[in-house]
Amino acid sequence: MDWQGILSLALTLGALLILATTRIGPHLVMMVVLSILSVTGILTATEALSGFSNSGVITVAAMFVVAAGLHGSGGIDLLVNRFLGRPKTVRSALTRMFAPVALLSGFLNNTPVVATMIPAIHAWSRQINIAPSKLMIPLSYTAILGGTLTLIGTSTNLVVNGQYQVLTGEAGFSLFSITAVGFPVAVVGLFFIWLFFPKWLPDRGDQQAFGNLREFTLEVSVAKDGPLVGKTVASAGLRHLRRVYLVEIERGGTVVTAVPSEEKLQGGDRLVFAGDTEAISDLLRINGLVPSTENEEGLSLDTDRAERRLVEVVVSPHCDAVGHAIRDSGFRSRYGAVVLAVARHGERVQGNLGTIELAVGDTLLLEARPAFVSRQRYNKDFLLVNERNTDPPRHERAYLSWAILGGIVALAGLGLTSMLNAALLGSLLMILSGCCSVNQAEKNIDMMVIVTIAAAFALGMALEKTGVAAFLADNMIQLGSGKPWLLLILCYLLVSILTELITNNASAVLVLPIVLEMTEQAGLNNEPFIFAIIMAASASFATPLGYQTNLMVYGPGGYRFSDFLRVGVPMNLLIGAVTLTVLLIGWPLS
Repeated sequence: MDWQGILSLALTLGALLILATTRIGPHLVMMVVLSILSVTGILTATEALSGFSNSGVITVAAMFVVAAGLHGSGGIDLLVNRFLGRPKTVRSALTRMFAPVALLSGFLNNTPVVATMIPAIHAWSRQINIAPSKLMIPLSYTAILGGTLTLIGTSTNLVVNGQYQVLTGEAGFSLFSITAVGFPVAVVGLFFIWLFFPKWLPDRGDQQAFGNLREFTLEVSVAKDGPLVGKTVASAGLRHLRRVYLVEIERGGTVVTAVPSEEKLQGGDRLVFAGDTEAISDLLRINGLVPSTENEEGLSLDTDRAERRLVEVVVSPHCDAVGHAIRDSGFRSRYGAVVLAVARHGERVQGNLGTIELAVGDTLLLEARPAFVSRQRYNKDFLLVNERNTDPPRHERAYLSWAILGGIVALAGLGLTSMLNAALLGSLLMILSGCCSVNQAEKNIDMMVIVTIAAAFALGMALEKTGVAAFLADNMIQLGSGKPWLLLILCYLLVSILTELITNNASAVLVLPIVLEMTEQAGLNNEPFIFAIIMAASASFATPLGYQTNLMVYGPGGYRFSDFLRVGVPMNLLIGAVTLTVLLIGWPLS
């Protein structure tokens, strides 16, 4: 190797070391590597930046927008409500969770799927009285296994396919090429989770059960033409909510207290709940409930609720509304926000929300535009406690969002267009149809993931261009004694170990040129080796660091690092054994 090869190899090892031993973001590490490769002339500017125009990377970005459409339209809520129900045991809860999560992850990038499902599963765990620690790791692992079912299930699959096309000049793989491997692996993996995880995972209860001791009074109304009209309190799902309870119903000037489960809801009913902010956020996602102010003088702020925030504030001594009832203070016109709930001294305030007189120190839960937050950073009326971007779902477009996703799968699966074009068309339709706003789409695109993948392409290209890939491939062939089955196992182990130390996308992109060179030198069929890379990069269970979804459930589940080792190491070994067995039986290696 010349100096360019030595520098490329040193950058590779240095990047691996930094990613494995520090908390520096992988996007920063890879961008530094890309810069060095370009400045030193190892890669031309076109080569260094080619990852940013790669079809796999653009497809990943487009699928993030599709996922935003499913979330913003309430499509995922629709799926959750239909499948999850009220199981009594952990195993029955896992059984109900497997199908929707695996299905979603098979056709959407599993990172936004898990991001969307975390609050849904967390709220569900409260309703069924099962600790989140029993469900959050299975949520991540199910999404990982579901992502192996199709080529669009994970960003890794798309990126490997995109780099494979660049390096070989071939057409790449179809939507369901990986399914023959991913399906048996997913079935075995899900059965393993169902059988052993209820005993192996800790029971730590709800980590946020006492995180918010402020109890709010919240008023909502039953939408006059909504799906809850005519349903009983129990059948509407309003009886067994945790951390929030139905206090009374106000109907036509009369008040129903100690509300029975059999009470039928009518359009325009005012429902008074008591609970904390987390529970109230869950309540506002129920289709058919609207803030009570929306039934008074038109909509609370305007007809589009998409860009609003739930903002928690404390009333300051300088607030002009102190001493006035909320309804009489002109709160909405004065501050551009709607009061949803009030707490005083940590307890809910009795009475009709509109008649409550505000006092200094009251904690208010407001629905407001982003401009409210900006103004109150300088005004003295309220002290900001926290802000949540709730983006209330547009339930009337839920079925439309699923139709768009189905169209994407049909177009790509039948070969009518490329996965890139199908994903771009789907993302465009999600925005134009109103399933998600432009703001939601922008926020859902994880730019750190996109930059990491695109920059990692440069390092993979440098390894191939400078001959490092050929050098490492030659050594791997010697290590495998020329035996194809042993080379396949070594390939899987190499990617699996790297994935636990660095990110799954980076490990796959770095190893792919080496494996392609190795299969060419040894005269082997490269397809099972490519699938081994895809599966090994996805099958990261042993640590919360190797796969982004593991890291996402780490906090909500209240886990420790050892929890992942306890259940993840056996999962790694099992999935590796099943994957290699399927590949060795189902594909010719030479």
